[in-house]
Amino acid sequence: MRIISFNANGIRSAVSKGFMDWFLSQDADVLCIQETKAQKDQLTDPVFIPEGYHVHFKDAQKKGYSGVAIYSRREPDEVRTDIGWDLFDDEGRYIEARFGNLSVVSFYIPSGSSKEERQDFKYVVMDRLQPVLDEWCASGRDYVLTGDWNIVRSALDITNWKSNQKTSGVLPHEREWMNRLFGHDISHQPLSDLIDGCWVDAYRHLHPQGQDYTWWSNRGAAFAKNVGWRIDYQLCTPSLRDTITACSVAREPRFSDHAPLTVDYDYDFSSNI
Repeated sequence: MRIISFNANGIRSAVSKGFMDWFLSQDADVLCIQETKAQKDQLTDPVFIPEGYHVHFKDAQKKGYSGVAIYSRREPDEVRTDIGWDLFDDEGRYIEARFGNLSVVSFYIPSGSSKEERQDFKYVVMDRLQPVLDEWCASGRDYVLTGDWNIVRSALDITNWKSNQKTSGVLPHEREWMNRLFGHDISHQPLSDLIDGCWVDAYRHLHPQGQDYTWWSNRGAAFAKNVGWRIDYQLCTPSLRDTITACSVAREPRFSDHAPLTVDYDYDFSSNI
């Protein structure tokens, strides 16, 4: 099973740069997109709904903003688009496709970089998501949570670690929250109490010391100099830990300020629908 996660920063823009041709060459079972920045009725052209894939969108109420999508070769048994909190749901930040005992989620966690009010909202989102993630963890289902989480875990995940300690996405409370999902403390060290460590970081599982980034600022030739951040993840439940066989970040060609993240799982997708 191959799952690709990609923040498109506008699906129409990414497709105009050749993203859909690239995607169709990747032999993926599921594609999770964040920041579609479009309404479903703006995406009726066949280029956005390629043959052989079932496509589901969750749009933001605000036009040209946020939005998530899931493309899948197999038709989902069920698609969910709300966690039950209007402030989050109305921004189009969550979509889940269910295939038998497998759930694949496309998440877009807010950035707090634009202003203080958005950082406060990000903290509230983290608090509101925690019981949801705990419930999923305890459900007995196989989960893959993909998306742009707008948080780095450690110095391995960002080029300019020291100079960004007061920057949204690197703040101590954000990193503490993110790392506890994996049973680690803020410094990325294993916790003795693994109650909170339900989730597996697929990339870090295969590349413990890897420094592949998934996002680069458009300022200062950051991409050319590889001054990046790893803020796009695929998280899975421990039941899928040993099925992770490959993980890659596609720096080229460029379709967005983010790069697609591909993870292969030794998991029979067709028998779990």
